[in-house]
Amino acid sequence: MQAKHYQVKQRLAEMIDNGELRIGERMPSELVMAKEFGVSRETFRSAVRALEQEGRLLIKHGVGTFVIQPLPLIPSSLEKLSSIGSMIQAARLDEGEERIRLKTERCAPEAAQVLGIQPDDPVITLERFRSANGEPVAYSINVIPRQIAGDRFDNGQFEGSLLEFFENQLGRKIVTADSEISVPLHIDRNCQRLLLHPQTTVLLLKQTHYDEVNQPVLYSLDYLRNDVFTFRIRRTI
Repeated sequence: MQAKHYQVKQRLAEMIDNGELRIGERMPSELVMAKEFGVSRETFRSAVRALEQEGRLLIKHGVGTFVIQPLPLIPSSLEKLSSIGSMIQAARLDEGEERIRLKTERCAPEAAQVLGIQPDDPVITLERFRSANGEPVAYSINVIPRQIAGDRFDNGQFEGSLLEFFENQLGRKIVTADSEISVPLHIDRNCQRLLLHPQTTVLLLKQTHYDEVNQPVLYSLDYLRNDVFTFRIRRTI
């Protein structure tokens, strides 16, 4: 026999799916709902926590519990080089971005090594959030050698796809990327920017991008919500 809190969880999920509990609606109080289900408040609380972890409910302490629309998963094959924006658009979600920083600075040793330049050489650093349906889903740090970027960023303006920017504005088509996937520590401040919900986990893609003559032209750190993005690769013998 299923545990009581699981039965309550399933019933709540059904109420959300059939519209008895609508997206954006605040649920009745814990006391009222527990009485309606004929269970203890602790049992009802456990069911609500389970749905919160699945991204279907949002608990605002001191305010109430709200029904929310979870973001759908954004699938992507690691074999295909795609921009974050194009992945969001392919999932038929509304793409948005917020630029945090765009400046010329000295290159850090890690980026200098993969870009084939000297530490302290000038680079353009672009940091920004990417959102899907108004909710942040990615945080990116992009490093471009100044000798490649020239003065294209001097007006302080940029938005959209870096892949398209390289091809259309810099005359360099990015065709390949080496990607390293890791799980950042929870103390990583960039990881913390995306920990919005209890179910949120974060993946980090460290990527070196190459142009058509195999010259490294872009180094990026892409922090991606793993409750939103899923990555697949086909392996063969």
